[in-house]
Amino acid sequence: MTSRHVDFYSEGTRLSGDLFLPADLKPGERRAGIVLCHGYTGVRNLYLPDTAAALTDAGYVVLTFDYKGWGDSDGPRSRLSPYGRVIDSQAALTFLGAQDMVDASRLGIYGTSYGGATVVWTAAVDPRVKCVVSVVGIGHGRRWMRSVRRPDEFFDLIERANADRVKQVLTGQSEIIDRSEILIPDRQSAELAAAARAGNPGAVGAIPLEYVHETLEFHPEWVVDKISPRPVLFITSEKDRLVPPDESRALFAKAGEPKKLVVLEEFGHYEVYTGEAFRQVMAPTLAWYREHLPAR
Repeated sequence: MTSRHVDFYSEGTRLSGDLFLPADLKPGERRAGIVLCHGYTGVRNLYLPDTAAALTDAGYVVLTFDYKGWGDSDGPRSRLSPYGRVIDSQAALTFLGAQDMVDASRLGIYGTSYGGATVVWTAAVDPRVKCVVSVVGIGHGRRWMRSVRRPDEFFDLIERANADRVKQVLTGQSEIIDRSEILIPDRQSAELAAAARAGNPGAVGAIPLEYVHETLEFHPEWVVDKISPRPVLFITSEKDRLVPPDESRALFAKAGEPKKLVVLEEFGHYEVYTGEAFRQVMAPTLAWYREHLPAR
């Protein structure tokens, strides 16, 4: 595998990415390409390089990138806009399909956590996506945010977000808050996320509160049926306490054929990125792409 830094644009804003090429790619050859979408407050060099390595070993050309305002990309810092991420993902598909070594008629997409929600929406509205993998993704923003809070916590969050929405319109600014105030981590997730993010300056710990009211209205399960007849694979874990497996189950239930749901048994949310859990994620992922989007 070889990789190189790339830049491309989404809505006029420069995005930063990495293009990964298979070691056996021959001059003039064109392969299927896959765009990888990171989650919540992640960046392209957190977790995704391991996924890119597995996919390039299988023969695919792979693109990772930072959304607007994240990592090395330009744009308002740390703004987490659900629909903006869909638009950025579409720009990534355009860029990947324009590469000489990529067959633009064979593009796939892969996302984890909040990226698992992004790729569902992107695939639903963009027919260029021929194959989808959503890992521990979110199907319904309001249900998910409610499910990880006590009732009074959810009520307080709604009031705070409503007030911030007015402030944002009147002043142009949204309150900046710690990521853990929005994404309430279980003990295991808090420890694993802190360890993975340590020393990575792009993995910021604070985001605008506007994310709350935007996510309360972002429900990929409303459009997941539009992906069919293109194939979609959902992977979740029974012990995920950060994004409960019911989110992937709901997406699967509303998706059209061909579709598949894989439920891991013993792993928490952040465990799916490493070790045995990562292997159990990549095995069905690679099988799905090989069946529905051959690299060659």
